[in-house]
Amino acid sequence: MADGTPTHRMTYGGYLRLNELLSLQGGPEGYNPPPSNDEQHFIVVHQAFELWFKLILRELKEAHILLNQENVPEEKLPQMVHHLDRVTEIFRLLSNQWKVMETLAPQDFLAFRDKLGTSSGFESWQMRELEVLLGLENEQRMGGMDPLEHMRKLASEGKVTQSVLSDFERTSSQPSLRNALSAWLARTPINGSLVGDENDAEVLETFVNGHLDAMKNHGEKVISHIVAIGHGEESAVRSRIEAAHQQAEDFLKPNGQISRSRAGLLFIESYRELPLLSWPRKLIDSFVGLEQSMLLFRTAHARMVERMIGRRMGTGGSSGVDYLDATTKYRVFVDLWAVRTLLVKRDALPDVSDAAFYGYAVQD
Repeated sequence: MADGTPTHRMTYGGYLRLNELLSLQGGPEGYNPPPSNDEQHFIVVHQAFELWFKLILRELKEAHILLNQENVPEEKLPQMVHHLDRVTEIFRLLSNQWKVMETLAPQDFLAFRDKLGTSSGFESWQMRELEVLLGLENEQRMGGMDPLEHMRKLASEGKVTQSVLSDFERTSSQPSLRNALSAWLARTPINGSLVGDENDAEVLETFVNGHLDAMKNHGEKVISHIVAIGHGEESAVRSRIEAAHQQAEDFLKPNGQISRSRAGLLFIESYRELPLLSWPRKLIDSFVGLEQSMLLFRTAHARMVERMIGRRMGTGGSSGVDYLDATTKYRVFVDLWAVRTLLVKRDALPDVSDAAFYGYAVQD
């Protein structure tokens, strides 16, 4: 119209394209007979998973853009935390979504299971892509499977589109979120010292050794306390404490060389009260929360499948529940979990140097 007034109003169904969306639960083209109530329930649940995976990938890729750069602006950290926390909540929701699947009785599932052919949830390329984006190594996967090669094989067989493969290849060619996070942590200012500063190596050495000494002193107090209350012999307790101290040293000094990334992580966790470290600490915790929610999602998936089919072989030829149980042991952000073993209560740690650098000056 001449006055710019739209000729029709936007409707709820039009905005969401509901006619198209709600026509996609009838199974593959030419599927016969049409899905039963139970089979349609199965389709709807899994389509909902894939819609959520689409959003998860979008959120993680937005966080990746912000983190995967040489200089990450401090003001962008809250935005990254927002993206990661949303993904965490989505996985919590998806864990509960398996409860809907559990309303499908084993015999009801067996009635249409053969119609799935060799299709398998393992072929969810969105799930595989988000694992790659996070940084799951092929060596951690059962059988050391290479998801990129698997995707290329599916594409060559016409089972995924070239567009899907291109997206997957693009994600695989970039540093993962785990790698980007490690590089960011390595740039942490430690006791006011930055990477490239003339005395950075000396400051780093002093910080790491000071923390190891604090752990050792705390360990001696623990030994004395346990022996004093009669809960163990000194030799046995000491061997455990000393083994933990050696593990801490190996963590901070792999191959005898200090890992600045791990030292940065430890510094942030140890001095989280410093204003400049507040959002870095929140970001670290958001990654931990995300991985925890994924582990709970995988565990819920495995228990749902075991409840449904017991220990049968999976439709795609996998070992079924055994394979799913193996995925519950996947860890991507290993360092973020491991550093918690090294933490010492704040008043047992050396005071931070150059406190003003981190947002305030200590008042006498």
